[in-house]
Amino acid sequence: MKKLFFILMSITVTTISFGQINKQNFVSTDIENFWTAYEKIVSTNDTLQQYRFLREFYIEKGTIGLKNLMEIRHYSEKELIDAIKNYPKFWNSIKVNTLKVKDQYAVIERDIEKLRMVYPELKPSTIYFSIGAFKTGGTITEDRVIIGSEVSLADKLTKIDELPQWRQPFFKENPLIEGLPLLCTHEYVHTQQKELVHNLLSMCLYEGVAEFISCKATGKKSDTPAIEFGKANQENVLNLFVKDLFLITNNYSWMWGENRNELKVSDLGYYIGYEICERYYNLSKDKTKAIKELIELDYTNEKEVERIVDITKLLPKTLEELNKDYEKQRPTIVSIIPFKNGSQKVKPGMTKIMVTFSEPLNGNHTSVDYGPLGVEVFPKIKPERIWSTDGKNWTFEADLKPNQHYQILISNNFRKENGIRLKPYLIDFKTTK
Repeated sequence: MKKLFFILMSITVTTISFGQINKQNFVSTDIENFWTAYEKIVSTNDTLQQYRFLREFYIEKGTIGLKNLMEIRHYSEKELIDAIKNYPKFWNSIKVNTLKVKDQYAVIERDIEKLRMVYPELKPSTIYFSIGAFKTGGTITEDRVIIGSEVSLADKLTKIDELPQWRQPFFKENPLIEGLPLLCTHEYVHTQQKELVHNLLSMCLYEGVAEFISCKATGKKSDTPAIEFGKANQENVLNLFVKDLFLITNNYSWMWGENRNELKVSDLGYYIGYEICERYYNLSKDKTKAIKELIELDYTNEKEVERIVDITKLLPKTLEELNKDYEKQRPTIVSIIPFKNGSQKVKPGMTKIMVTFSEPLNGNHTSVDYGPLGVEVFPKIKPERIWSTDGKNWTFEADLKPNQHYQILISNNFRKENGIRLKPYLIDFKTTK
């Protein structure tokens, strides 16, 4: 009997231990600390006291999640104080939701387990609930998910009329607290992905992978408005995307809560990435393998990115063909004066160098940079830059020393009115004694 009791005890302990392996870890002490600091801050008009309360009761007691949030989103103490002082109705209306965040844990944990079912390699991540100043609803760093609770725990009863006009639409158009479990799953996927490469296509894929797989795993429909809009207006969205694909530098036209694109719809990049992932998944015979490939995609591997994108046939041509079309449209530098590029006999002294372009440029964007040999062979250049009235010539003045090898890279920051970029041009020469 004792032996049987020992066996049953062992089985019970083993079962409990196994259950603890996958238990999701949540940390929300930052929320409690925030409200302690908040009450003290609004109780005084003494600015020095307010900053002391913020540091003592919130920042210094903060979790690694809060510290990461402030670092990633570049929060200053002033931004936090200003947010607290300027939006009293907002904070009073959201307080209850933030203090009841633990009520959301069970649903979030179930969704994370569903994610583990479709991706058994899932590595554990801790979910932190912190409070910032409206720069993110959710982000990640390393193995940590960080939820911006002042954004993601709002609901229809949250008072937003004090907030800037440009910020209010986000609170009106997104489900916020209702979408919290899906947001946590989305961010959880990000903790499993490889490092992002900062070009438009990779950014779209990175977000699209997280959104599509979190939806596929949980069985929930995406609550990102751009995805429904993109599916309903696919041709217009794709035309705009192809136009921007190789020339965009400000990705806020497509990503992360902005609507600076021609269609005036935020986060259309999520749709592009989501649609590629959905098509790739549907075309794959081995669905588990497809999910693994998408989550573990190496964004530095251009051939693999191209393979996944091209096989879906979402874009009107392959990426290689689209790139060739773009390259044909790029302006070039056709000449420089007062010497020929590559000259070994350039006269030293203050020298005006004029570059001539193959076609007019916009006259706004300029940039010179170091060449392959670096700063050691880069001349001192005056800040004044002169454009010709027709936009085809650009002049700058360099101080050239005797018997020196120089390199000046005219970068691709120059561009035409439609945004198409100049092909970079390396000026390489030597001065005489």
